[in-house]
Amino acid sequence: MLPPFWVILVLFTPLFLSLTSAVDFLYNSFAAADTSPLNLTDDARLEPPFIRLTNDSNQFSLGRAFYPSRIPFKSNSNSTNITTVFSTQFVFSVLPEISSSPGFGLAFVLSASTSPPNALSGQYFGLFSGSRTPTVAPLLAIEFDTGRNPEFNDPDGNHVGIDLNNIESVITQTAGYYTNNSGNFSFVPVAMRNGQNIHAWVEFNGPRNEINVTIAPAGMARPVRTMLSYRNPAIANYCVAEMFIGFSASKTQWVEAQRVLAWSFSDTGVARDINTTGLPVFLLESSGSSLSRGAIAGIAVGSSVAFVIALGLLYWFWLRRKEVEENDRVEDWEMEYWPHRFSFEELREATKGLNRWIFDKPKKLMDWEGRRRVLADVAEGLNYLHHGWDQVVVHRDIKSSNVLLDSDMRGRLGDFGLAKLYAHGEVPNTTRVVGTFGYLAPEVATQASPTAAGDVYSFGVVVLEVACGRRPIQTAVEREEEEKYIKGRLLEAADERIKGQYEVEEMEAILKLGLACCHPNPLHRPTMGEVVAILIGDNVSVAPKDLLSELTPMRSNTSEDGENEEQ
Repeated sequence: MLPPFWVILVLFTPLFLSLTSAVDFLYNSFAAADTSPLNLTDDARLEPPFIRLTNDSNQFSLGRAFYPSRIPFKSNSNSTNITTVFSTQFVFSVLPEISSSPGFGLAFVLSASTSPPNALSGQYFGLFSGSRTPTVAPLLAIEFDTGRNPEFNDPDGNHVGIDLNNIESVITQTAGYYTNNSGNFSFVPVAMRNGQNIHAWVEFNGPRNEINVTIAPAGMARPVRTMLSYRNPAIANYCVAEMFIGFSASKTQWVEAQRVLAWSFSDTGVARDINTTGLPVFLLESSGSSLSRGAIAGIAVGSSVAFVIALGLLYWFWLRRKEVEENDRVEDWEMEYWPHRFSFEELREATKGLNRWIFDKPKKLMDWEGRRRVLADVAEGLNYLHHGWDQVVVHRDIKSSNVLLDSDMRGRLGDFGLAKLYAHGEVPNTTRVVGTFGYLAPEVATQASPTAAGDVYSFGVVVLEVACGRRPIQTAVEREEEEKYIKGRLLEAADERIKGQYEVEEMEAILKLGLACCHPNPLHRPTMGEVVAILIGDNVSVAPKDLLSELTPMRSNTSEDGENEEQ
């Protein structure tokens, strides 16, 4: 006897319901024709072959993509038991415009509503209000978080977590997967914010109140060990009879492209595998150089500036070379009297490097006799320039470094690059101040007219250098030397290293000659002819004693012991 129809109906209704409510789909990509059933809300949009969840041009953007039909989870909302079991896998990509900007990520969500109440746009995956207080609607999310918020105890800026009606996860795990090497598991981190495609697997077992999450780079086989596992009866408190499944994301002013590229789901068995071979690949703009857009712009600007500087240096070297070539050009008078010019390189090679006989700790110190002979040689040469030729030649750069020594250690005056020629009795026509600081006569700075008296001043500085063994500018000892002269102790200024090599009267005469040449009034300076006469002992119209008499110092009216004294 057959049972009544209503009995058969009662017995087989659960089976019929389970068969009719079964959900199983596979999207290997998202083409316009395939995704028409999907429910895209807010800023979410289809950009075949993927879904974009947020809008770059919207400062506070959120977007959600849900499967349009609800999935049964319980027999009724008051039940404490979850009956559904499902398996899902999907591929997503998170790509920021600027690698150093704050990260947001996306979430796979189970929600009683496609528009969770009080959810903030721009933050918290577009699902929560930011408060730790649970939302009104039951909601469970698996977050793939690419930013760290210490307020909600995020472990890092690259983690996976399970959220139960709350932005603060009940469990988190740094994103990555496990490899098995002969029974030893090793954890390999996976960066979720560099644009690479991430393959995620989620198993939801309602009767066991268990959620398992595994991820790996797309194209890799599913790891054998689950990355994150959470089992707690409390899961049932966040599910109602029927719930939507889908994805949600949000962002603020920083652009971060959150894409869903493929999705497979089944609540009747294991979700079908996604074919990842044809998926598009997204990379950071700076991935090739590992630099941000701002850094690249900075490098571009810096390179431009460096290029301009390089051009300027090349131009400067060109001008210097041109100047050297012009200076090395043989003039008409040189053709008649043979060239007297040498390049610096030629001089350095010929002299094996000059300036080591008095200054800079010389290996061999020039004695007094050699110094006096060099001074006489230079004085004779300068005297010839001033008085021995048809025109007056003003050197304008007399200094110790321009005194050259030949193989017999005789002095020769060099470097005539600044010299001026003019007729005897003529005033030179120039307003350019040239020379070397420390050797310039006072009137040159104000009148700028080169005169023989200016050369005499510079020669006087050289005389004092040679006799004292000191550079012309040593401010630490200038006042001390001035005091020695005023107190009649001029001899103490002589070079201590040659003490005993000269007669006292001879050294005093040389020191006074240097001071006479350096007289501040050019009219009171001797001529080079008179200087030569003093140095080599020839007759001179003014006797050396008379020439130097005005340089004899006057002591202070009151001596150190308080008595009036005059020298």
